[in-house]
Amino acid sequence: MMNPIGLISMQYARPFTAEHFPLFGRMKSLGFDFVELLVPEQGEIDLNAARHALDDAGLGVVLAARVNLQRNLASDDRTAHQAGIDYLRYAADCAAALGAKIVGGPLTGNPLVFAGRPPAPVDEGERLARKERCVTGLQKAGDHAASVGIKLAVEPLNRFESDVLCTTQQAIELLNAVDRPAVGLMLDTFHMHMEEASIPEAIRLAGSRTVHFQANENHRGFLGTGSTDWVEVCRALHGVGYQGPISLEPFRRNDDRFGVPFAQWRPPHEDESERLSNSVSFLKSHLNLTRYRR
Repeated sequence: MMNPIGLISMQYARPFTAEHFPLFGRMKSLGFDFVELLVPEQGEIDLNAARHALDDAGLGVVLAARVNLQRNLASDDRTAHQAGIDYLRYAADCAAALGAKIVGGPLTGNPLVFAGRPPAPVDEGERLARKERCVTGLQKAGDHAASVGIKLAVEPLNRFESDVLCTTQQAIELLNAVDRPAVGLMLDTFHMHMEEASIPEAIRLAGSRTVHFQANENHRGFLGTGSTDWVEVCRALHGVGYQGPISLEPFRRNDDRFGVPFAQWRPPHEDESERLSNSVSFLKSHLNLTRYRR
């Protein structure tokens, strides 16, 4: 069976609201099987209406969590820590209402650049305390997710976006401590380019723990336009028997003017449909052909 291929909703708009529901049909027509939808904030969309729109388009859905310093499992502030747990429970409930099975993202919290704060060294006691807070929070959130049939997928981010979880090895250490079947791993090749010595080896290290995978170029452009070795990535995915969803996030815009901040999301300024369709075909062809060694 072919892995379902999806597209993140912020390819088109952020926030993604009811006025954008007609885009579900366009995604389907371009060859996508699901949308990776950012977890809606309270009141942002009507979940029942969104589910009907997804069903009408024949599109599946995976949710991507949006953490911040006010809902932060790693935080030593009890209010922020509890808010992080409550948010993941809410995200799981949203997923169940939408018909999704997975909520992924940097669930451990402690965002850096997008929270406007720099990384700072911590002593050993605080390092271990952060880990314990993340473990406790994921256990509580994971138990709730399991009760509504949802899996949480914890994503390592690069060193400029997280100071608690950056590598696959760190994620495995965390998941071993959490020890909940409803809490797994999400890998993103964009972040892996910066933090892993070998992306294929990291995929093999993660093995069956991976429940969601994001296929992104090193520069977040369209697949095949960067330096990622997609043959080896796909062979590694086949090697571990990964059959889960694979989503694309090629939302870097074509603008290389001096001083343009690439880290900041910008809406599309042109129709990207052909490149998106080609990206789906590119990934599917690699997944198909790498099943064979010769």
